[in-house]
Amino acid sequence: MIREKAYAKINLGLDVLRRRPDGYHEVKMIMQTVDICDDLTFEKREEPGIGFRIEGSDLPADENNLVYRAAALLMEKRQIREGVSIILQKRIPIAAGMAGGSSDAAAALRGVNMLFEMGYSAEELKEIGVTLGADIPYCIQGGTMLSEGIGEILTPLSEPPACHLVIAKPDIDVSTAFVYGHLQADKLPFHPDIDGMAAALAAGDLKGVTDRMGNVLETVTVKEYPVIDRLKQLMCGLGAENALMSGSGPTVFGICRERETAEKAAAAIKKEEPAASVFVTGFCNNKLL
Repeated sequence: MIREKAYAKINLGLDVLRRRPDGYHEVKMIMQTVDICDDLTFEKREEPGIGFRIEGSDLPADENNLVYRAAALLMEKRQIREGVSIILQKRIPIAAGMAGGSSDAAAALRGVNMLFEMGYSAEELKEIGVTLGADIPYCIQGGTMLSEGIGEILTPLSEPPACHLVIAKPDIDVSTAFVYGHLQADKLPFHPDIDGMAAALAAGDLKGVTDRMGNVLETVTVKEYPVIDRLKQLMCGLGAENALMSGSGPTVFGICRERETAEKAAAAIKKEEPAASVFVTGFCNNKLL
């Protein structure tokens, strides 16, 4: 049996440089894994094919799920005739801007690769993963990364200074396709200082990081869902150094220097602003490969 953890991510900074002729958006962002994860187990079975079960969610466990597609893709490439049984325990909120689906798919690539001793390198898995989703190459490795291109060009960065996070996902789901489809990449009112944030990370300067937090996708999502801005203001008012929407939303995270501050913010959010999921956690920089 192989066990894999699929960690959620947040975007400390997210910029979109342009919309490419092929329809993809060229991004420049700083990705960071956080200590919230799904668990996946992989076992060989005599019956050919993929047996897939999801616990903790009503997501469909079929060929449309990225976990199933990732496993099937590797097994087809290596012409594996044995079967595999996969169990996914969901904890990462769904449609939250935290790359839960991409991280699960990345874990499936890692797990199936090891289970059948396929011998794919990390870089090879990333090349395969990007054909399934732009965030998957990052999720294969995790940590603190500068992500460019459509998300597949990755450069390791220094880990953030120690701090605590309050993370809240409102009781709404956001379509990434909707957000990018309505983004006016050529008319953005601001661009986050991604290079400056990378320099602040290298210097171990938490304030330099939080001062530069920004996400251009908020120009679309916040207009549709004002609760996102209310959560940001609530977190900052309760002592967070800064707060930001992650990815295409609707999850909001606040960075706090003290755990007590994060815990008080979480309690206030649960009381004052409806949220489906609220976490107090931290960054996770254990490399997955």
